[in-house]
Amino acid sequence: MIKGYKYRIYLNKKQTQQVNQMLGNARFIYNWALDRRIKAYQKDKTKLSAFTLMKEVVNLKKQPEYKWLNLSVAQSLQASIVNMEKAFTRFFKQKKGFPRFKSKKRGTHTISFPQNTKVDFENNKVSVNKIGWIKAKLSREFEGKIKTAVISKTPTNKYFISITVEQPDKKIKQKPIKEKTTVGIDVGIKTFAYLSDKTKIENPKHLKSNLQRLKVLQRRASRKQRGSSNRRKAFLKVALLHEKISNQRLDFLHKTTTAITKQYDTVCVENLNIAGMVKNHCLAQSIIDLGLGRFYTLLNYKMGDAGKNYLEVGRFEPSSKLCSKCGNIKKELKLSERMYRCEECGFEIERDYNASLNIKKFGLDEQNIKTAGMVGFASGDVGGSRINEGRRISRTLRS
Repeated sequence: MIKGYKYRIYLNKKQTQQVNQMLGNARFIYNWALDRRIKAYQKDKTKLSAFTLMKEVVNLKKQPEYKWLNLSVAQSLQASIVNMEKAFTRFFKQKKGFPRFKSKKRGTHTISFPQNTKVDFENNKVSVNKIGWIKAKLSREFEGKIKTAVISKTPTNKYFISITVEQPDKKIKQKPIKEKTTVGIDVGIKTFAYLSDKTKIENPKHLKSNLQRLKVLQRRASRKQRGSSNRRKAFLKVALLHEKISNQRLDFLHKTTTAITKQYDTVCVENLNIAGMVKNHCLAQSIIDLGLGRFYTLLNYKMGDAGKNYLEVGRFEPSSKLCSKCGNIKKELKLSERMYRCEECGFEIERDYNASLNIKKFGLDEQNIKTAGMVGFASGDVGGSRINEGRRISRTLRS
């Protein structure tokens, strides 16, 4: 079992210079490799592999004008080329955006350390190649073999280290799927989540509540002279506010998913096409502010670690249009209609509550669960969703 741990690190002046140099080297190699691959293809349709580019880097480091590349760990530069290769793979196979050149002024910068990472929990220190021991805030301890470490620098000039650890598999007793301990969850914009036991989780709207201040800071930064110190300081304030919003959202999602995990043994959620939903420009900002992708990821792994069940219902199930009482489907249901009124039996219920009841019903469909063959399996791959050693049950039910 592979798990990741992320800690804040505090560098001294010399270490800051070393890390910034390594980050710059990794960014240079990424851009150099991307440029080499693009030009080679444009010239004679040649597709340079990552191994070919790694061999060229060895010769590049021997040239006097590029001797500063030797200040980085060799495997870190190779990791930059691997990342570029993965970006092309996502572009061709998953139809993601074409790989872009990395900018010093944009985004979070990272550098990998595949070997020789050490952690001292007693003295709150971590050690990586060519830098040595670094002060860190080790909030959680772990046991296992350290595989890789990645140091990242945020736009707010904060440094973190993410450590990947290989740990022995834990035998967790899987809890049975019962109707009484199962809950259906319908997510939305007005109410973040409506549970089938009538529990409402309000949408905190972190971005919207800070949007006016964000616009003011962005306007001030855009008016500063390009290249000036004042412009840099103004954009730092923008980055700090973005970081605050991100931290607020993550804190809310962690607290919400932890509370759901403690209270229920089985959760049923809808397998939403979030990437398609954000294409609606009228709702895109509100949908992104929800952080649904992170919500499902956190809920999935927390339920799995607790030996509980995570069920996904197909996105094409008529959860919102189906009457939870008689089963009639209302063909036309506008987004503005917040109350569901059944045309067949006259049943009236809140739209989101009705959807959560239907999601729970779909998730507990015994016939579909038996057909999937999930109960009693130790590991497997069912319906495209991975079941990790009997700890996670993730199934997409289709009509």
